[in-house]
Amino acid sequence: MSRIGKLPINIPENVDINYNESEITVKGKFGTLSTKIPNIINIAQENNKLKISLKEETKKVRALHGLYRTLINNMVIGVSEQFDLTLVLKGVGYRAAVQGNEIVLSLGYSHPVKIEIPKQISVEVTQNTNITLKSCDKELLGLFASRIRAWRQPEPYKGKGILYKGEQIIRKAGKSGKK
Repeated sequence: MSRIGKLPINIPENVDINYNESEITVKGKFGTLSTKIPNIINIAQENNKLKISLKEETKKVRALHGLYRTLINNMVIGVSEQFDLTLVLKGVGYRAAVQGNEIVLSLGYSHPVKIEIPKQISVEVTQNTNITLKSCDKELLGLFASRIRAWRQPEPYKGKGILYKGEQIIRKAGKSGKK
């Protein structure tokens, strides 16, 4: 049995969970999330805890046990607290702004980069170089952050690019350090 899968999921008071054999839906103050679950996984709710168990013990099913427990836990945390992610623009002239439902980035290209913001994500730009993303869906938040980051990956020579907050870039010496 999976060690992570055995752990119970604590359910806050303001979260409602509905499930049947093929789908689980989690509602909270920040939104509603749902996902399909395989029929080999049992869900049982006792008081304010949710337990995930298995109908059969095979290697593939044990691997899914921890995965679905983590996915459901992320859904519960997302609708009750929200996930947030901060991106930092490092480089001369790198700026960001929110215009309507798009984020506009100046990243040293000859044109501004416009990226449409999904409805489930809220974006806030502070000091023109810090982008704060918030959402109840952790997977969608990570995918959107990686789409933004793909326009300017951090490079090791000057340390420029779009970085996650707190990320350390290992710097290289370049040509002059070769002697």
